[in-house]
Amino acid sequence: MQKPLILNVGYGNYVMADRIVAIASPDSAPIKRIISNLREQDKVIDATCGRKTRAVIITDAGYLILSAVNSETAAARINDGKIVKDQDSEKEDF
Repeated sequence: MQKPLILNVGYGNYVMADRIVAIASPDSAPIKRIISNLREQDKVIDATCGRKTRAVIITDAGYLILSAVNSETAAARINDGKIVKDQDSEKEDF
């Protein structure tokens, strides 16, 4: 039996990594609209502890988790420290 991967989303808050569908930046208008709509349905979990939201984690159950950890940092934590670069960025060997 494989040990479940738990993602630290900051300030003592954790999420089961196998339930994550996407990690997005909160800056785009569509993500802001999704946050607003799901907040009305009580499906937003604010794990920022009063800090600025830097990542929005979308789960398979339809919940959003707001995190103060950067989306790149959260993705790197899931990928065992291997940073996933954007397609538009230059290719680098790590």
